[in-house]
Amino acid sequence: MSLSAKDKAAVKGFLAKMKSRSDEIGTESLSRMLVVYPQTKSYFAHWKDLSPGSAPVRKHGITIMNGIYEAAEKIDELPGGLLTLSELHAFMLRIDPVNFKIFTHCMLVVLCMFFPEDFTPSVHRAIDKFLAQVALALAEKYR
Repeated sequence: MSLSAKDKAAVKGFLAKMKSRSDEIGTESLSRMLVVYPQTKSYFAHWKDLSPGSAPVRKHGITIMNGIYEAAEKIDELPGGLLTLSELHAFMLRIDPVNFKIFTHCMLVVLCMFFPEDFTPSVHRAIDKFLAQVALALAEKYR
């Protein structure tokens, strides 16, 4: 599923709107993932506090959002552009790649909550396609 020029423009435009709430989006998305999909907590067992909105959840949520913005900058070459992150998650962190899809699903829910007027069906489709491509690029080194 490739991104059309229209999709890319929608993604970049919506990400620009998201920027001001980026920290909140990352924190809420990760918090939701940890609550709704408790099996994902196993990757963060070294954190002292896994509760929604805790300091480590907030910090990592911000890190994830920075990765999303990095991916948007490399939207025309995601597998190559996210190679370092793919290697990190595959070889060092050993994250099951299904968790990328779980996180992106949680993020879509949060985006709908935070931007009910702007998150139109066409924007939803474009962001969903983009996040699916990001998840696929992050899973590249697992093959």
